Amino acid sequence: MGLQPLEFSDCYLDSPWLRERIRAHEVELEKTNKFIKDLMKDGKNLISATKNLSAAQRRFAHSLQEFKFEFIGDAETDDERCIDASLREFSTFLRNLEEQREIMAISVNETLIKPLERFRKEKLGAVKEEKKKFDKETEKNYSLLDKHLNLSAKKKEPHLIEADSQVEQNRQHFYELSLEYVCKLQEIQERKKFEFVEPMLSFFQGIFTFYHQGYELAKDFNHYKTVLQINIQNTRNRFEGTRSEVEDLMRKIRMSPQEHKRASPFTMEGYLYVQEKRPAPFGSSWVKHYCMYRKETKKFTMVPFEHRSGGKIGDGELLTLKCCIKRNTDTIDRRFCFDIEATDRPGILVTMQAFSEEDRKQWMEALDGKEAPFHDLNIAKTTPDGGAQLDKIGFTVVRKCIEAVETRGITDQGLYRVVGVSSKVQRLLSLLIDAKTYNEVDLENSEEWEVKTITSTLKQYLRSLPEPLMTHRLYGDFIIPAKCGSPESRVNAIHFLVHKLPDKNREMLDILVKHLANVAEHAKQNLMTVANLGVVFGPTLMRPQEETVAAIMDLKFQNIVVEILIENHEKIFRNPPDDNLMEPISLSISPPNAPPRQSRRQGGRNKRPLAVYNLCLELDNVDNHSAPKEDTPTGSIDSLSSQSPTPTGSSSPLPSQDTDNLMTDSGDLLDWATSQIITSSDLDLPADVGIAPTQSFSSLDIPLDISPSTTHLSMVSWMNDQSATTPTSPTSPPLSPSPSPSPSPSPLPCCPPLAESDIQTESVGNKKARAVYPCEAEHATELSFQVGAIFEDVHFSREPGWLEGTLNGRRGLIPQNYVQWI
Repeated sequence: MGLQPLEFSDCYLDSPWLRERIRAHEVELEKTNKFIKDLMKDGKNLISATKNLSAAQRRFAHSLQEFKFEFIGDAETDDERCIDASLREFSTFLRNLEEQREIMAISVNETLIKPLERFRKEKLGAVKEEKKKFDKETEKNYSLLDKHLNLSAKKKEPHLIEADSQVEQNRQHFYELSLEYVCKLQEIQERKKFEFVEPMLSFFQGIFTFYHQGYELAKDFNHYKTVLQINIQNTRNRFEGTRSEVEDLMRKIRMSPQEHKRASPFTMEGYLYVQEKRPAPFGSSWVKHYCMYRKETKKFTMVPFEHRSGGKIGDGELLTLKCCIKRNTDTIDRRFCFDIEATDRPGILVTMQAFSEEDRKQWMEALDGKEAPFHDLNIAKTTPDGGAQLDKIGFTVVRKCIEAVETRGITDQGLYRVVGVSSKVQRLLSLLIDAKTYNEVDLENSEEWEVKTITSTLKQYLRSLPEPLMTHRLYGDFIIPAKCGSPESRVNAIHFLVHKLPDKNREMLDILVKHLANVAEHAKQNLMTVANLGVVFGPTLMRPQEETVAAIMDLKFQNIVVEILIENHEKIFRNPPDDNLMEPISLSISPPNAPPRQSRRQGGRNKRPLAVYNLCLELDNVDNHSAPKEDTPTGSIDSLSSQSPTPTGSSSPLPSQDTDNLMTDSGDLLDWATSQIITSSDLDLPADVGIAPTQSFSSLDIPLDISPSTTHLSMVSWMNDQSATTPTSPTSPPLSPSPSPSPSPSPLPCCPPLAESDIQTESVGNKKARAVYPCEAEHATELSFQVGAIFEDVHFSREPGWLEGTLNGRRGLIPQNYVQWI
């Protein structure tokens, strides 16, 4: 049972039971007061812990922002650039979350701590004051009553009447005070129910608002996460291919190191110990030098280097060789020694010691000594031609294999990735390239040869050619556009280079790539997307003349070239290159890459209105860094969209994690995207994530400055023809998730985007702008346009990062960093 009600009529009786009930009410208020004190203390601890957590999270975000991955070689793939930029994107999301957490911390203080403190001091404190008055008046009343009752009856009548009047007056005052105190006690007992719970409600609403902000951030992050997982998987696939090639090269060098020495401008180079003579009685010392000799100029260079001293390179010394003389052990107490004499130091011999007798022989021969024959390691090695040739038999082999694969196994999972038994592959290849038996082999109807044996045989035949199908001569030219340029310029460059191939090579490549495009069209069944086929056939169709680790690092760019060939097969092989794009340009000028498009969701992500029970609190740094107050509504379907490349053909599906979240303008497009989802087991991703592969062009293509040789001028003309008019100082807009599928990847821009501060100084009346990048509308409110399109009546949209303009009589949104003012 709860507290007994305090009846006002009982105040006149002031019975012991009334006093007991009053005491029970007072004890309850003391409990309430103590509870509020403890709760406020815990609340302050919660605020302190939240601030400490926020500070730690911000430090973590700062560390992510500062770190940058280094890469091997002279360029990164688009996937690697996206992975490189992911740490900064993670940092941005984390900072946005911490801004909301800091708002929540202030909200706790304003909505919970202060109201409770005010209630405790003002309401409970007032009751305490009333209790003191009540206790004091009680003591006074009963003391006066005791004193009055002790008056002698012999007192004079007027004195007694005056005493009676005074006692009655005091009793009335006591009754009034008692009534007020009882009323106050009952009022505070009722008031505390809402005065205490309402701040708690506001507090929990603030917490839920914070978690809702996290949910909204997670939705914004969801599409970026899906695309990033695809970038990671593509990079992992390329890594696996690169690692196997590196390990193979390592095994070859381990078995025969002399045959795989890297080509060098020097005839001979390596470590030698050089004798340095000192004044008597100190004798001499031997110092290790890295020595390089160029026979054509007779220049001998020595650079002191000691690994144990921290690897510091000393000052080099350049000599012009005059002669080299072998030192026998009867003239020096060391083995493997020889002397050299320089023309600029006549009569002074420099004694050197090689690592072994074989090493000394090589140095003696290189320095025109008279020891064992020396073979210049830089002379190009000739490889005897194998049985595979680009002749009638070769074309028959390829056509037979392709017809068998398309007839029997076009839908087999892991086609071209699952390898056949090596002995069977070698036997089938021997039969196919033998002029006597190649017509007798039936691959389409024979059960003797499995599909995986046929695919492995086709790959083995292409690898066995005396020269790769895309030739050693054009290898470097094919790699350059894969490392830089816009997607369109890459296709143009490779289109041009394919038509520079010998006729037989181009014909064979056409047959093969057409088949691979057909394989990619069945990616839903065989799981061999364009990216996967690029990993398999990149090293098969392209190969550098010299096997080095640096060349193997370019495997990922070989894959990109093959992907472009597959995705643009009809354009490249059915049409000649466009003569209008033949004007050469320098690769040092970064081609104009389309910039990332501003997400119309981003403003809502940075700052959202707090719930009704929260105070309208805003942090200074939120005000400084957030988007304008016209936030996108929480329920906007654009929040689930993000930037991802749209494939040229059906071979490269759209990224999708949840088909319910992929909002499209057409049901057919949604069905198509859903049909292209690859199983998560194939990509080594968590089972609950459905990932669809995408082509290699990601949304973060950063152009590289590469100085080409003069032999590349004709090829360079196929890099984007507008780079000559594009500024070369790129300005990178902030990385953010963008609206859903874009028709082309969106690299960072190579010309400054429109700055809001610049535009504010201009009159917006009938303002015009020109498109510097192509764009395809991703929403009914946006405009599609090509490079050079002229927009009229352009002004700022309420959507951050967007403009409004009119094109061909239609008005809509334009990405701000895709245009420049006229």
